[in-house]
Amino acid sequence: MKNIHFYKTEIGKIAIAMEENFLTNIFYEYRFHLSVNCNFFERETKIMKNVFSQIQEYLCSKRKIFDVQIRLQGTDFQKKVWEELIKIPYGKTRSYKEIAQQIEIPKGARAVGMANHNNPIPIIIPCHRVIGTSGNLVGYGGGLSLKQKLLFLEKSV
Repeated sequence: MKNIHFYKTEIGKIAIAMEENFLTNIFYEYRFHLSVNCNFFERETKIMKNVFSQIQEYLCSKRKIFDVQIRLQGTDFQKKVWEELIKIPYGKTRSYKEIAQQIEIPKGARAVGMANHNNPIPIIIPCHRVIGTSGNLVGYGGGLSLKQKLLFLEKSV
């Protein structure tokens, strides 16, 4: 059973979900309804406080790398994409096409986009760093304005 707790941040409300000692989800406020349909119980833990603290540090431009134990839950393909996203350095971007090429599925840009859309741990798995081949911001589960804000935050340091 997963444990969840809700927090207020500069980017709106988020929920942090854990299973055992592993981070499994970060929900943006508009996705809170997803957590209601799952087997969650609400209780804040020290690890959750630590995750929240690291997110706050990131949002204040004081953290570039997260030190969090995660448990990825998805298809093998999704996990492969998410593991590649974690490799994108702070302040850098990659295109969906580049990610597809890096995971050796050169025509898989759309599938990479779908894996990004289903990213269970946004910010820590930095799907906001993935952009269109043209350089345009396209698609983000938290909305394009949030994607732009996170990318701006990373470039301002």
